[in-house]
Amino acid sequence: MDGNTTAIFSAVNTTWVLVGAALVFFMQAGFAMVETGFTRAKNAGNIIMKNMMDFCIGTPIYWLLGFGVMFGGIAASGDVNPIMGWFDPMIASNSYSLPAGVDKWSYVIFQTVFCATAATIVSGAMAERTKFISYCIYSACISAFIYPISGHWIWGGGWLAQLGFHDFAGSTAVHMVGGICALIGAKILGPRIGKYDKNGKPKAILGHSLTLGALGCFILWFCWFGFNGASTVGMLSADGNTLSADLAASAGHIFMTTNLAAAVATCTVMIITWVRYKKPDISMTLNGCLAGLVAITAGCDLVDPFGAAMIGLIAGFVVVFGIEFIDKKLKIDDPVGAIGVHCLCGASGTILTGLFATKKGLFYGGGAEFLGIQLLGVISVAIFVSIMITIVFEILKHTIGLRCSKEEELRGLDITEHGIASSYADFMPMAPTVLDGISSGDVSADTAFNSSVEHAFSVAHMPAPKVSSRPGAKMTKVTILFNEEKVEDMKNAINRLGVMGMTFTKVMGCGTQKGHAEFYRGV
Repeated sequence: MDGNTTAIFSAVNTTWVLVGAALVFFMQAGFAMVETGFTRAKNAGNIIMKNMMDFCIGTPIYWLLGFGVMFGGIAASGDVNPIMGWFDPMIASNSYSLPAGVDKWSYVIFQTVFCATAATIVSGAMAERTKFISYCIYSACISAFIYPISGHWIWGGGWLAQLGFHDFAGSTAVHMVGGICALIGAKILGPRIGKYDKNGKPKAILGHSLTLGALGCFILWFCWFGFNGASTVGMLSADGNTLSADLAASAGHIFMTTNLAAAVATCTVMIITWVRYKKPDISMTLNGCLAGLVAITAGCDLVDPFGAAMIGLIAGFVVVFGIEFIDKKLKIDDPVGAIGVHCLCGASGTILTGLFATKKGLFYGGGAEFLGIQLLGVISVAIFVSIMITIVFEILKHTIGLRCSKEEELRGLDITEHGIASSYADFMPMAPTVLDGISSGDVSADTAFNSSVEHAFSVAHMPAPKVSSRPGAKMTKVTILFNEEKVEDMKNAINRLGVMGMTFTKVMGCGTQKGHAEFYRGV
């Protein structure tokens, strides 16, 4: 291969990897939108902060420790340590087996964004009741050794890779690892206040913005083309002219199977919820597209379009009934459905690759050996991650604490953890600091104020207090519950009384609902 061909070969493959890394990085924005939209507004800033810090904490930790543990361990003979790599601070060594035509730092950043994806899955399942400092420590731990060790088994030449385990872009290595951590973390934390009644029946706590949730799903779907497609880690073969012969499929094939599985899973979830809940559930359907994307990630290179459609179909059933089982039977509170999407569908997609792979899958005449290896990989990674993350969370729980206080949870983590009253302050109803006095042509202040108070207390099912009209009467504090649409009436009535200031507090999230009998995510 001459110099020009070598330069083209390296430039194309490196560019492909870097574009993929940029797309996978932008998945952080997608996760942030999904998790924020599916939780209450009083915790929106906290969710955004956690997603940001997953990447910002994970990047230096993976640089200092994680990458060496995941991809190191290559002996002089070329043999790879089957369990874990080595401690290589700042990735100083050059003794790494890199993809053809891709330089070391391009490959490092590509793997860094995958590590951050695994870490950020957990924040949604543990949302609205986790201490911020504890979450930051967890994020460092998964980036330092939990994800890298299991990743070494699968992608670093470890014992599962040596057996022939196949996880092309991370159904198990990334998504199931994050999903297992989410499952253990949510179980140890316990449910949010008000999630279950005294009989253990789940109650719906609605997310504050399905619009944000949908935007996040579209971002994730778009970025998944980089997540799966760029996992070919190159586009050209050594001669610089043809697609690499050792790749299971071209990028176009991977794009097709990825997109098809997601679309079929979304349609499947819509139909299931339409039948079960009498209406197509929006939030569950949004989870459906993510379920299909997670499930196809392991075998997107090995399955044909029919296999991709079947994997998407099965993932649709897994995510709906999985989320219901976790919520209703296991009594684990997962606000965004991360456990069902990433843990259950990640494991399912990896196993289904053993059935639908065109060359060695059971349904294509390949026998049961490959399926057995896939099962072994899923089970072994699940056991390892469960043990390690349980240790991490239990240490946090019994030292600095894992869960915030009851008062902090009720007030919201935005104000208690970060000192912001609301992430949507400009959209809150605001009252002037000083109100004008009574105008000469106004209607009776007594009449207007008493009318508003009577309405407010009738809504709250409380007796209305008597309001005095005696000159010089003073009020030090009055607390009134009333419907939001009566804000202007209330302000005007109090204005006429000459009250010089008032404070409004809008109850966010489920508190703005009057109660409803409709289904939301099956409850």
